[in-house]
Amino acid sequence: MAKLSAGDRSDLPKGDFAGPDRSYPVNDKNHARAPLSRVSEYGDPELKARVRRKVVEKYPDIDIS
Repeated sequence: MAKLSAGDRSDLPKGDFAGPDRSYPVNDKNHARAPLSRVSEYGDPELKARVRRKVVEKYPDIDIS
């Protein structure tokens, strides 16, 4: 996965984040897979649903099972 610099991250539109307060960037497929892993381990049910919904909306072909 390509590293996302602070400058690049700040340039991303609000719609490229799956979590609150510009957390969990999903600007490409590789970055979309990482939040699924993190939120399944650490997120509460509401955050899990939010992140999964955003990832599926943006990348419907990613397997979220």
